[in-house]
Amino acid sequence: IARVAAELGIFSVAIYPDDDATSLHTKRANASVLIPGVGAKAYLDQEAVLNVAREHKVDAIHPGYGFLSENADFAEACDKAGIRFVGPTASQLRQFGDKGSARTLAAECDIPLVPGTDGDTTLAEVKAFFAQLKDGEQLLIKAISGGGGRGMRTVETEGELAKSYGRCRSESKLAFGSDAVYVETLIPVAKHIEIQIIGDSQGQVTHLWDRECSVQRQNQKLVEIAPSPTLPDDIRQQLISAAMSMAKKVSFQGLGTFEFLLDQRNTDAFYFIEANPRLQVEHTVTEEITGVDLVQVQLRIANGETLQDLELLEPDLPSGYAIQCRINMETISSKHTFKPSGGLISVYEPPGGPGIRVDGFGYAGYRTSTRYDSLLAKLVVHSDSSDYSRAVSKTCRALAEFRFEGFEVNIPFLSSLLERPDFVIND
Repeated sequence: IARVAAELGIFSVAIYPDDDATSLHTKRANASVLIPGVGAKAYLDQEAVLNVAREHKVDAIHPGYGFLSENADFAEACDKAGIRFVGPTASQLRQFGDKGSARTLAAECDIPLVPGTDGDTTLAEVKAFFAQLKDGEQLLIKAISGGGGRGMRTVETEGELAKSYGRCRSESKLAFGSDAVYVETLIPVAKHIEIQIIGDSQGQVTHLWDRECSVQRQNQKLVEIAPSPTLPDDIRQQLISAAMSMAKKVSFQGLGTFEFLLDQRNTDAFYFIEANPRLQVEHTVTEEITGVDLVQVQLRIANGETLQDLELLEPDLPSGYAIQCRINMETISSKHTFKPSGGLISVYEPPGGPGIRVDGFGYAGYRTSTRYDSLLAKLVVHSDSSDYSRAVSKTCRALAEFRFEGFEVNIPFLSSLLERPDFVIND
């Protein structure tokens, strides 16, 4: 964000609490300002953020992804303070930030939904929904707000319900400031496909194709691909049409991602699951296959430019394939369980070359904090070839070239994952 702001001639101000003072974003902005508190709670303090904005006379706030990026109250507070919120309108944030409300909109647009509840669901209601599941079916508890796999649990037996329900609510409250949850029937074998949507203030909406995010662990995405290598073209067009219809119905403004599950037991069946009215962590792969800087698009739309101004009304066909690997601060035990790692980074030498990009906050000499997310860097690889396996090979080479020392990260696991035959053929 700071890099794009500089390219557009915009002065940027970064904020940080005391325990994040050495993070890389504080060094990339034109100015950096301390805010009270520590950890995620500090970044969720709306008044502290607005105080900095007022003090430095900023005219726009880019919320990034996470923290306040989907908070409608914050968007309204920005508006009242005469500060532009870089993102959808407050009403759209309410509609899509609340997954129950988004499900209602999908139903109005005749888009298939995974069977589930709408709105904040009590434990008694969860138990009632679980009781009507068929033999062998499982339940998925999901936070109504936010994303990133937080506040989400799969439940196989009735005895797990109360504990999983409580954990989902507490995780959601900590990450998003809301403990509301709902439930869905688990689709056990599915592809996770999302459509990138862009809308302007004139009510015009377009798309930038699809991404596949099927490779996940504990409901958190690990590897993202654009476009999906094995998605049938007719299904791709149906998903784009579904996402566009929802976005057009509300005159969606800014960036949004509409997410779907393809039931692999029935390849013609797809379901809308949620929409994220913000920049996604995996927006990078869309940028690589389209050549469109999505953060620049956000800032220019927030400044009043239209899709015509941006020459995006009719998207060009995607070029080749892009793969993003999330490099997390994790250690893998002998029992194949993942545990958080961290400490002082002694060596940080990311790979380079044509089509190789690394977005991250690490550098040699930086000491990480356990109060923040485990994501250290995003390795993004683009291949112009129409042969998806070429992109996979290029990504494997880039992972092998990434030199990192100080503590364990999941690079060996990612390398092993990408070398699997089923990954190479996207099965």
